[in-house]
Amino acid sequence: QVQLVESGGGLVQAGGSLRLSCAASGRTFSSYIMGWFRQAPGKEREFVALINRSGVIRSYADSVKGRFTISRDNAKNTVYLQMNSLKPEDTAVYYCAARNSGIAVTNTRAYDYWGQGTQVTVSS
Repeated sequence: QVQLVESGGGLVQAGGSLRLSCAASGRTFSSYIMGWFRQAPGKEREFVALINRSGVIRSYADSVKGRFTISRDNAKNTVYLQMNSLKPEDTAVYYCAARNSGIAVTNTRAYDYWGQGTQVTVSS
């Protein structure tokens, strides 16, 4: 089992940047596929980005491609989401999630563990 704790959220103006971090407990972090998801008020949780176990394979939602970058440091048990050129529509609670088997997928139901979320608010 793994516990996930997100940090780095906050209030930023449109066009600004934030870097989210997700720290994982346990000694098997490198065996998990990691993902970032977000949920805006009144909307379903949606996929943002994922990274495979080695960090070689990364995938992004079309809405964030070219603006967001996911990365991981297996030595620090941490996954990051660098968010640049933020837009008001990026406002949401951002969650990191871990998947401990199979291939990297974007479906929220495929992920086994979730953090508590961190709020990102982008003002216009």
